[in-house]
Amino acid sequence: MARSHSSRIIKYHFGLRVKSEKIQLPPKVEWLFPYSVAETRNVMTQFYDKYYGDFNPRKLIFGINPGRLGAGITGVPFTDPVRLQVECGIENSFPQKRELSAEFIYSIVHKYGGLEKFYTEFYISSVCPLGFVKEGINFNYYDDKNLQQSVRQFIVENISNQIKLVNGNREIAFCLGEGKNFAFFEKLNEEHNFFGKIIPLPHPRWIMQYKRKSLDQYLDLYLQRLV
Repeated sequence: MARSHSSRIIKYHFGLRVKSEKIQLPPKVEWLFPYSVAETRNVMTQFYDKYYGDFNPRKLIFGINPGRLGAGITGVPFTDPVRLQVECGIENSFPQKRELSAEFIYSIVHKYGGLEKFYTEFYISSVCPLGFVKEGINFNYYDDKNLQQSVRQFIVENISNQIKLVNGNREIAFCLGEGKNFAFFEKLNEEHNFFGKIIPLPHPRWIMQYKRKSLDQYLDLYLQRLV
């Protein structure tokens, strides 16, 4: 019997440590690996069983890499402990800290039609499936050229695998971040033909930090491009 998207997503992410251990990171840069935490594994399983326990194809949305206050805790992209409990109905004992990017994404989710509709049509992932910290703060895969080169093949394999996990739409994908993340993703796409077209979107954190007064305008922009 074929496995649902949920079981494949869970198995893939829980197995990432083995792949990451083969990669040499630059000095002071460390992997952000939440999947060894029992509660993270538990809430992830609940989330994906709830929203991805089927075989329906999805359009893919790629962030940069998990951060400390969102997926770095819950294991679910752009879903902090507060949204996991209040929005998704999944109780957890994590520190109930909010994350700006999660706030924006769940505003989009509601404007799109709610959690069931959004997650039935979209799957949010990251260009790099594991995050990084350097001296205790978030670090992106493109913040250091040596790091970017070290994880390049890891990223290529990840994008290919993410498509397979949810029978992803190959005609179009969305990239969160119009700068370095999009430039790198677009170059990889030209080389490997993952998708027919990649549509960039302003990164949620950038919007919430610098363009909050124009929040409604950016919410409308997202909805126009996602539809």
